[in-house]
Amino acid sequence: MSAQVILVVEDEIILRMFLADELRDQGYQVLEAGSGDEALDILGAHIDPDLLITDVRMPGAVDGIGLTLHSKNASPWRPVIVSSAHLAPDTAGRADAFLRKPYPSTTLIDLVERLIGPPCRKQRDLPTAS
Repeated sequence: MSAQVILVVEDEIILRMFLADELRDQGYQVLEAGSGDEALDILGAHIDPDLLITDVRMPGAVDGIGLTLHSKNASPWRPVIVSSAHLAPDTAGRADAFLRKPYPSTTLIDLVERLIGPPCRKQRDLPTAS
């Protein structure tokens, strides 16, 4: 079985790196994007992550709510976790879960496992975005 792929979309680079490292340490394969626009480029490259984790407020034309809608329209089966320090959970739209920032990494890991299962240890080959 292939490692599950998670797309982490967060404009704060330190937070994004921390989240990605925590998920990789658990055994997930992680792709990173610094904006909704970058995430759309990744999804447009026919890379199909198993889970999307996104912040709400980000630079660019697409925020986390717009990205969630795009993801759900393209792949309704794909779970989406939305996180924000500024918005209430009821603003997360079609997201499967909401995390209020700040949150402990254990809370994120537990939620990820609930949504897509525990990590598989085998890496999956992904096409590279150009």
